[in-house]
Amino acid sequence: MQEYKLKRGFKPDTDRIHECLKEAFPSEIKEEDGKFITSYGVLSKVTVWIEGKKLAVDTESDTSMTDDELILDSNKRFRDFLYAATGYTAKERLKQAKKEVSK
Repeated sequence: MQEYKLKRGFKPDTDRIHECLKEAFPSEIKEEDGKFITSYGVLSKVTVWIEGKKLAVDTESDTSMTDDELILDSNKRFRDFLYAATGYTAKERLKQAKKEVSK
């Protein structure tokens, strides 16, 4: 499970997060106990919820898939979702994660 800080102006709103998921992953999105669950490509399960003022994401990958294009597409869609939901690029999220570890 990973937690991501939301950029200023990005509200921890479940409706907004649901829209970001819908845009990134063209598959069915279920809601259980305030958590959104979907799957796409090599990501056999993506669970997303708001915890405090942070975005919490838990993923499970299907390691048996070997189609490179599908793997790249799944990763790109996941990164695009995180960018739309948090407002931070992959580089900025990495920088924040390093900062968190050093505390």
